[in-house]
Amino acid sequence: MMTGPSGCGKTDVTFKAAKALDREVIYFNLGATQDPRSTLIGNTHYSKDTGTYFSESLFVSAIQKPNTVILLDELSRAHPEAWNILMTVLDPIQRYLRLDEKSDSPTIKVAEGVSFIATANIGSEYTATRIIDRALLDRFAILEMDVLSYEQEYQLLSSKCTVNQETLLKLCDIVKDIRKEVKSDTPRISTTISTRATLEIVELLEDAFTLEQAIEILIYPLFSDEGGNDSERTYIKQVVQKYLASNTSKRVHKNPQQIAENLQNVIKTIGE
Repeated sequence: MMTGPSGCGKTDVTFKAAKALDREVIYFNLGATQDPRSTLIGNTHYSKDTGTYFSESLFVSAIQKPNTVILLDELSRAHPEAWNILMTVLDPIQRYLRLDEKSDSPTIKVAEGVSFIATANIGSEYTATRIIDRALLDRFAILEMDVLSYEQEYQLLSSKCTVNQETLLKLCDIVKDIRKEVKSDTPRISTTISTRATLEIVELLEDAFTLEQAIEILIYPLFSDEGGNDSERTYIKQVVQKYLASNTSKRVHKNPQQIAENLQNVIKTIGE
């Protein structure tokens, strides 16, 4: 199980590790599961020609494929019933799933070499999550992930774009200061900036947005403006202006046509 802040690359690293080992990944988003039994076991259906029949879930098929990597994404957002179903599947000794809904209630064994990787957000910041059952936690080795370091972040961003070095360094400096503040003893802000967000900012920069415009779109809305001059957003703006101040005197009124073209580029990027 990989735990860590949102957007730090937990899901992405699973796909890259599986690719390096030449293994197939079968993905299950447990956070979006409304009916755990149908997702993990299957459904009973009725046909006027054949009567009642049972249809196995994709999960049942997945655990029977040798050497498959099964990604249980957002495990901390799953319904507790999903956890109960997974108990025997994840147990290193039992490794089975019972299909109670099927007429003969068969027991499905987990195939040789099947690996389970889960991701989870843990902490009070993630309001839609649940405290994971201790018995379920005991079935995993837990890898705690963190956001990238300053150097790692810069290397990643520079490998993904052709934005000039000065702009990327300013972005990394801003993000570094924000993350440092969140981890301080008396933080003035309640959340941080994920690597996912910095990658999205770089995409806007590639579409001819300025760094200031990209930050206005993707960073400021994350922070509350309640409290006026003492608000989180005011603090973030002060951090940003510390690095953009040198460009303030050069700012001119934006051409409405250019703004429209920039927005069209964003819409096109989202569509792709």
